[in-house]
Amino acid sequence: MPARPEGFPCWADAMVSDLDAAKHFYGVLFGWTFEGSADEFGNYTQARSNGDAVAALVPQLPGQQAWPVAWSLYFAVRDADATAARVRGRGGEILMEPTSIADYGRMFVARDPAGAVFGGWQAGTHPGFAKVGVPGAYAWSEVRTRDPAAVDAFYPAVLPITLRHPPDAGSGAERAERDEGGGKGGGEDVLLWEVAGAVIGMRRRVAEDVSARGSVASPRTEVYFAVVDVDEALATVERLGGRVRRGPGDSPYGRRASVTDPQGAGFGIIDAGARPG
Repeated sequence: MPARPEGFPCWADAMVSDLDAAKHFYGVLFGWTFEGSADEFGNYTQARSNGDAVAALVPQLPGQQAWPVAWSLYFAVRDADATAARVRGRGGEILMEPTSIADYGRMFVARDPAGAVFGGWQAGTHPGFAKVGVPGAYAWSEVRTRDPAAVDAFYPAVLPITLRHPPDAGSGAERAERDEGGGKGGGEDVLLWEVAGAVIGMRRRVAEDVSARGSVASPRTEVYFAVVDVDEALATVERLGGRVRRGPGDSPYGRRASVTDPQGAGFGIIDAGARPG
């Protein structure tokens, strides 16, 4: 797959405290295989699904214990330095300055004004996801926030994202999508993100987002991976020591659930083919 257009989600990786344990968990859950790790890149380990690059695992290095064990999503950018400058100018924070990774590309890591972490990837020889939307690969994302006004002003100023309300289908599932987190419905709590006419994800306001351990979760970008059967995947998550945070539930975007792996990294699973009606 060639490099994604600017603004599209193009890569995801998870920082983990135990690389071998993470490889076992995701290998069983998604059928991923893993490339050998390179010391020069901090043992950054790329995951493949049927030979195609779909994600990566990043072992915590000494001194990185303050960084959370979590999944991160990267958006395609034309110019990492210019985009990072826009992030700063719009009230975001740069956590990792724009950095070239050999000839693979140039990247930065940032935090939006409401606290969610995301990255930018200017592709070189590594375009990002080799496939999307099929079992074992990235399929969806949403920014979960308690400050939608800040988020809605920030991302379209940094990336070529257009905001729009979901279609007013009026179904129970659609209302549940809009009302999650204490909203009143009518679409004000959920906005779809569109780039070049394609829906790439959404922003969701949540009044309180509770983690698997019962604490209020930080604002974040939740990364969803496609599976064949959500309920079967949830059983596998629990068998392997992970936890179910929310769901499963049906939505206009597919049957889905949110989980954490045994090390505490949260992510979502979705079957986009299983939709009401």
